[in-house]
Amino acid sequence: MISVRAAAAQVLAKILQGQGSLSSLLPAIQHQVAEQDRPLLQELCFGTCRYQPQLSAYIECLVDKPLRAKDSDIQALLLLGLYQLLHTRIPDHAALGETVEVTRFLKKPWATSLVNGVLRKFQRDKGKLDKLLAQNYAFQTNHPAWMEASLRKNWPNQLEEIIATNNSHPPFTLRINTQKISRDKYLALLQDADIAANPTTFSPYGITLENACDPRKLPFFSEGWVSVQDEAAQLSADLLQLSPNLRILDACCAPGGKTGHILELEPNSQVTALDVDERRLGRVRENLARLGAEANIICGDGTTKDWWDGELFDRILLDAPCSATGIIRRHPDIKVLRTPEELDKLGELQIKLLNNLWSLLKPGGILVYATCSVMPKENTQVVEAFLKRQPQAECDILDAEWGISQTCGRQLLPSAAGHDGFYYARLRKL
Repeated sequence: MISVRAAAAQVLAKILQGQGSLSSLLPAIQHQVAEQDRPLLQELCFGTCRYQPQLSAYIECLVDKPLRAKDSDIQALLLLGLYQLLHTRIPDHAALGETVEVTRFLKKPWATSLVNGVLRKFQRDKGKLDKLLAQNYAFQTNHPAWMEASLRKNWPNQLEEIIATNNSHPPFTLRINTQKISRDKYLALLQDADIAANPTTFSPYGITLENACDPRKLPFFSEGWVSVQDEAAQLSADLLQLSPNLRILDACCAPGGKTGHILELEPNSQVTALDVDERRLGRVRENLARLGAEANIICGDGTTKDWWDGELFDRILLDAPCSATGIIRRHPDIKVLRTPEELDKLGELQIKLLNNLWSLLKPGGILVYATCSVMPKENTQVVEAFLKRQPQAECDILDAEWGISQTCGRQLLPSAAGHDGFYYARLRKL
């Protein structure tokens, strides 16, 4: 076993180096930490990433010269120490002493005095540093400068709410399996179990709990009566305008939440669930098995036709890979991992996917393009460019109560007590 701070430092160092994400790195190291410390490990890693822009600004002021790339573990340790001092109820002496001790575990005794000195200097000079950084947007908003500038440019009137929501903890939202039970009846089950909950505003299938919990402890979770899924993601199935016996493709399907929802609403559909990542398809299989649903699960690349059997689809859901800037509160490491250059590469991939999958759609069929991004260059601009190239494509006007109308589709921005940020456009093949 290793200490919880040593484990957190290793996870954060790899994130700083772009060698993984919280969702991939945390499960791999949790078994090395005492079971009672695992919730703290998650809090330290998620919290440090959530406040990384602010914490990094402090470090730039406190360290005389930047640390070398090979010392990203010490950079992570400094971030971790500042996070504990600023944003947790851990006593200062424990946060400082146990964080400094990790330098010995990392076999970098030279860093002991550095980490100790920086953290103690921060305690002394925090007031001065706050004044010095008062005009630093990254510091003030807890967002990388490029991301804050992009949000300011695209959503000037909603900027403050987006920033505040991204820096908050997400709500815990469920999707009811209407094959098994109605939303009202499941709300009654939750009330009987003393679990406070409310129906979602826009999704007729959603319930938001007032407090997060282990989903396995929810009534009839293992029997597939309910799944964990954000309200915005629940809107995709109805946008497909489903009917019985359709041939449906869920492209980029992992971890399978939307696949499951489609099959809950139309269990007799012929659903193909496609994803390029075989490891993540394991999650799809697990989720469908719990729901008692079946799909044709294929590991394949949506930009090619190598996996396709030659029969056209009536409906296609393309939940395209994106910057995930609409779900930062759920994945705060996005603030560390994403770069503006990556958005350009993602845009190219989104266009390739859209072009290829469109050719697999029947005339008269529907393709729903979706992302969990709030960046127009991944959303409206991608669809606008596609429509110019495809005379057979027509974009529906989505007359809905949710989101903000765009030239093509609708944009949901993250809501503090509600849904995540999401974009939807529904295209018809004439």
